[in-house]
Amino acid sequence: MSELSVNGHQNGRGLALVPRAEGKQTLKDFKSDQEVRWCPGCGDYAILAAVQSFMPELGIKRENTVFVSGIGCSSRFPYYMNTYGFHSIHGRAPAIATGLAASRPDLSVWVITGDGDALSIGGNHLIHALRRNVNLNILLFNNRIYGLTKGQYSPTSEVGKITKSTPMGSLDRPFNPISLAIGAEAGFVARTLDSDRKHLQSVLREAAAHRGTSLVEIYQNCNIFNDGAFEMMKDPATRDAITVKLEHGQPIVFADQAVRLAPTGGVEVVPRASLREEEILVHDAHHPDPSLAFALSRLDEPAFAHVPIGIFRSVDRPSYDELMSNQLEAATAQKGRGSLTDLLHGGDTWRIS
Repeated sequence: MSELSVNGHQNGRGLALVPRAEGKQTLKDFKSDQEVRWCPGCGDYAILAAVQSFMPELGIKRENTVFVSGIGCSSRFPYYMNTYGFHSIHGRAPAIATGLAASRPDLSVWVITGDGDALSIGGNHLIHALRRNVNLNILLFNNRIYGLTKGQYSPTSEVGKITKSTPMGSLDRPFNPISLAIGAEAGFVARTLDSDRKHLQSVLREAAAHRGTSLVEIYQNCNIFNDGAFEMMKDPATRDAITVKLEHGQPIVFADQAVRLAPTGGVEVVPRASLREEEILVHDAHHPDPSLAFALSRLDEPAFAHVPIGIFRSVDRPSYDELMSNQLEAATAQKGRGSLTDLLHGGDTWRIS
């Protein structure tokens, strides 16, 4: 692949690379020459900085890294990464990235999407990428609002949300992206926060190491149309009382509270002092049964009573592209099964009337 200078909109969509010096990659290597154009104070800046500084750790050449986005504020991301990239169409980034990952298993493919892009018009593409376990890393920026189109309610906006499109309050019950992903049998599901770089990068490391689809929901502040949506998780006066940090193999405790199995079959938060040590739920992100991971994803219902962050589920299973490659090799090895080329150039014809 040749490294062409980024002219901003090569062919209107695809982005090429700015040449770099040979040697060890650094943060600077992953910054493109494009002016970053988000609203001042947007949470996207923090995520971009975290990703750019994290990418050299992977040891993957920029030439083998691709960022694919859909439509929305977050979807400008590929312009600012000095890697290959594709700014695609609304909601279709997982479909385009699936084709790329399946045909080029040597690439590290990242999907950048938002709550509107991924969960509204792109909902079907998202859930099928998750269930197929395509080798993708999906970063879902969730600001609970439509930012690019100027402040309409989104699929993650809370009931009663007053916006330009819901002047009397939203009637829709919001999606829980983590519950949705676990319900689609995603192998890796996590949640983090834009302003917590240490936590964000730790989750990204685990996502990048996972074989198959990883989905990372990132709570991201839109300071223009939904400012302060996650302030209770950032304010020192409230964050410790509601933020439940999930760590594999560790008891789920926070502040003076703990999580236990509930009589209903789910999980619940109770005062820590009321439980014996063995009654406290120990987080198992690697359990093949997704039931407990799903139950943990429901702890923030009603929204932000308690908010789990971290890795909900990390289960290893063969990726779609790996299985597809094995199937193609098996078919090629079996003589007498024919080939796609022979079929396309064969003598059979079909008449459509």
